Amino acid sequence: MKQALALLLLLPLLAACGFRPLYGDARLSPQLASIYVEPVAERDGYELRNTLINLLGGNGQAGGKPYRLKMNLTQAGQGVALQNDAAITRYNDTLTVSYVLTDAKGVEITRGSQSSLSSYNVANSPYATLAAQQDSDKRAAQDIAERIRIDLGVFFRRRNGS
Repeated sequence: MKQALALLLLLPLLAACGFRPLYGDARLSPQLASIYVEPVAERDGYELRNTLINLLGGNGQAGGKPYRLKMNLTQAGQGVALQNDAAITRYNDTLTVSYVLTDAKGVEITRGSQSSLSSYNVANSPYATLAAQQDSDKRAAQDIAERIRIDLGVFFRRRNGS
């Protein structure tokens, strides 16, 4: 009971500090939707781009968009678990995306980088291992897309002065 009362007394202080959740800001939606996300090579790039288009609320078309987002995706894999016979039983894949947001004239507005680590186990079947790797990398690409959306949202909020 005392904790609930203390929480209620502290809520006005939280509001006074200027904290506003990013996900609830409807003013950002038109700006984020006005970003054209350029295609990215490979399967993981395809997943990254499509997820980001959905998160930004865009239509995937370049026509008339005042912003362009160019991304470069790199992937590195590392075997991390070994059996006694030196067979690798688990892999860590690191996906790293560097991005640049430009205006319609090609002038850089902001840039950043995000990474995500995904892991998968090696199965007895090569097909099952491949499927596990692709699923793991898909989740990593989706995670990076969400983080890039947050980065861009924070950028536009600061730029708008709110």
